[in-house]
Amino acid sequence: MAARILIIEDNQANMELMAYLLDAFGYRVHADFDGAAGIETAQRTLPDLIVCDVHLPEMDGYQIVRHLKGNPALSNIPVIAVTALAMVGDREKLLDAGFDGYIRKPIDPELFAGQIEKFLPVALRAHARFDPAPAMAGVQGSATVRRASILVVDDSPINRELIRSTLEPFGYVLHVADGVQQGWQRARDEAFDLILCDLHMPGEDGFEFIRKIRADSRFDGIPFLFLSATSSSPEETRRALELGASRFLRRPIEPEKLIDELELCLRRHDENEG
Repeated sequence: MAARILIIEDNQANMELMAYLLDAFGYRVHADFDGAAGIETAQRTLPDLIVCDVHLPEMDGYQIVRHLKGNPALSNIPVIAVTALAMVGDREKLLDAGFDGYIRKPIDPELFAGQIEKFLPVALRAHARFDPAPAMAGVQGSATVRRASILVVDDSPINRELIRSTLEPFGYVLHVADGVQQGWQRARDEAFDLILCDLHMPGEDGFEFIRKIRADSRFDGIPFLFLSATSSSPEETRRALELGASRFLRRPIEPEKLIDELELCLRRHDENEG
């Protein structure tokens, strides 16, 4: 069962980043913007772990952790501080206040989920439920064994790093581009087994990119998968498939689901080539 994680953070961008990264690994996430709401949620839902910003208005992280640790029903829940640790002695102050650990700001998207998992029981960790080694061992002659090369086109550094941290443990070789122009240049200069592309990007979007790919005979048969936001419409899905996309996936997506879709498309491509 996926762990339930409560985030208490007043900065919307930071909250959305943490929630996105944890949700993508299959965790069940609830987020609150202030301490009072966070404490109420903790009492009501009894999460498996709490991630708490230190510098919050009205009730700061130190006050929040004292409330949590002073409640017998909540005292055993790990509470992790998110902080810049700007001052000498901040680390000791956090631990003395009752925090079980801390994560430095700015958050590193590639490391964040792993940092959180250290404070969870093994059975609730996403990586424990999703271990690359058994999956790779069970796939004979698969794309992972032959180290399939994937072109990732996405304007968001966060999305690119999340994809990288998900796929590289499976042996995929990733080449990233921050937009259609760079993606088109890389596609012409390098060889790829599959293309994974965002839809909504500034300038030329994913539709423009797949038109270029499908109009060039050099890329005949190469699987092209869209990975876009949940706000994408059914009309966009239909249009993507009509233009030649192999799949239209929506994020957040669980790592095992993404791997399954990639493997299926690569196997079908290999069978057609054979």
